[in-house]
Amino acid sequence: MTSSARHERLLSTSVLVIGTGGAGLRASIELAERGIDVLAVGKRRKHDAHTTLAAGGINAALGTMDPEDSWEQHAADTLRESYFLADPAIVEHVTRGAAEGISDLERWGMPFARESDGRISQRFFGAHTYRRTAYAGDYTGLEIQRTLVRRATELQVRVIDTIYITRILVADGTVFGVYGFDVVDGAPVQIRADAVILAAGGHTRIWRYTSSRRDENTGDSFRLAALAGAKLRDAELVQFHPSGLIEPDDAAGTLVSEAARGEGGVLRNARGERFMERYDPERMELSTRDRVALANYTEIAEGRGTERGGVLLDVSHLSREVILEKLPRLYRTLIDLQMLDISEKPIEVAPTAHYSMGGVWVEPEHHGTGIDGLYAIGEASSGLHGANRLGGNSLIELLVYGRITGSAAAAYVQGRTAVARSTDAVAEARAEMTGLLEGRGRETPRRLQRAIRDLMTQHAGVVRSETGLLAGLETLAELEQRELDVTAHPDIAGFDDLAHAFDLKGSLLAARATLESALERRETRGCHNRSDFPEQDDALRGSFLWSPDAGVEFQPATPAPESFRDLAERSDGERVAGTLLE
Repeated sequence: MTSSARHERLLSTSVLVIGTGGAGLRASIELAERGIDVLAVGKRRKHDAHTTLAAGGINAALGTMDPEDSWEQHAADTLRESYFLADPAIVEHVTRGAAEGISDLERWGMPFARESDGRISQRFFGAHTYRRTAYAGDYTGLEIQRTLVRRATELQVRVIDTIYITRILVADGTVFGVYGFDVVDGAPVQIRADAVILAAGGHTRIWRYTSSRRDENTGDSFRLAALAGAKLRDAELVQFHPSGLIEPDDAAGTLVSEAARGEGGVLRNARGERFMERYDPERMELSTRDRVALANYTEIAEGRGTERGGVLLDVSHLSREVILEKLPRLYRTLIDLQMLDISEKPIEVAPTAHYSMGGVWVEPEHHGTGIDGLYAIGEASSGLHGANRLGGNSLIELLVYGRITGSAAAAYVQGRTAVARSTDAVAEARAEMTGLLEGRGRETPRRLQRAIRDLMTQHAGVVRSETGLLAGLETLAELEQRELDVTAHPDIAGFDDLAHAFDLKGSLLAARATLESALERRETRGCHNRSDFPEQDDALRGSFLWSPDAGVEFQPATPAPESFRDLAERSDGERVAGTLLE
């Protein structure tokens, strides 16, 4: 039976949250604590959201280990390592609110690692001036997710984790709900809502090697927002984490946490050389992610990599006790996937697409998108990370803006007195789904998804060029034409194939935004390396905004306030001397 022949379910809520990871749950908790009716929906079990994969830690200038740390220094580190592309107001909100975010987690039972006197332990992550990364072994994201799920359950937040959202419904520039389907039985679902918070991740799954799992971060957030009328910002700025596994094939790209380097891991090429001396002799393996990723890429590209095309990350000089205490997840993962004991042998790694530093354009005050009633948070949003994300900043961002945006959405819906709806918007969403289920096309979503990953890896990876980007756009145009011939084929096991078809739509839009924006950024800055424009261009200190109709436009960066701008503009040597050598 096709979805169109099934009864369409109609649900309603004051605020709908799309995404049940850390960002979505934190916003839902804030709304529930304020007495607002909230429904959170996701396409993956809430206990297994992408947040659980975040391993290394969460940042806040608590000063438990280094009392001289401050929110201003955290802001300065964030701004500097963004290559001055971050929105200073967003940076200030996050770094000022970080301690409160940690306090929230403590109140709700988060099991942070602690010193013998009870202080929260904090460790260095790459490019941080002080030790400000709190953690729970290398299971930090998992423990945060568990903590938020537990608190949401206490507040009786409604969560449905089998619903795939295909469209955000808009009438006269104002949100009135969403459309989607149940991935189990295919039933169409219309959810009426006075406000919608988009917290459904980024687009890193459109590369071949990625730390994201198969059916997450496929770009659906980008598509939902763009079709609703919002703009995307910095789509080309994608963080390639330096260390993703190369094998086995079905786990290629799986992250080896930065915690491994934070605890003293070293990088060597196939010749046994500790090569970071060539790229950042001061910070070595604790350099910024973009620099370490480029170093790894360069060693491999210039023939000094392993036979499989990687480099070696070695923690075997650490004691087994330290590894089991500080890196338990990494130890178990390598045993499970490769039967490799990391206390004895090095890990073979290569750069992997890890984090979408760009996303939906949002206002700093509350993460509104410019569409009334639509907000975006977490990896779906943009503005904090610029051209390089500090490790540990994403987890604190979701806690800070989950709270801020939940509060803003609560005030918004309390002030609404009337809601306009559009039958045409609903009909368009319904027809799109029906067309996929009842079509007679010969293309399958999975095949085209793989083709997208191949073209993005080849033409928009760690190093890019105009020739490659134009070739990528030419291939993408062919895939967009083939997508018109896609038909979904659900079976007795469920409607996963329909989900794959919509994942494909999101990936195509995200790929176009990325390639077109990357073409316009004719410079090398942070994660964005142009072989044909190897220098940084001050005229391009800003963001590229993208929308399906208008294409790409440039927005100059906003100057940062003196409170942390001067700190950010100091030289690397002044900032890091003696602080990363423990």
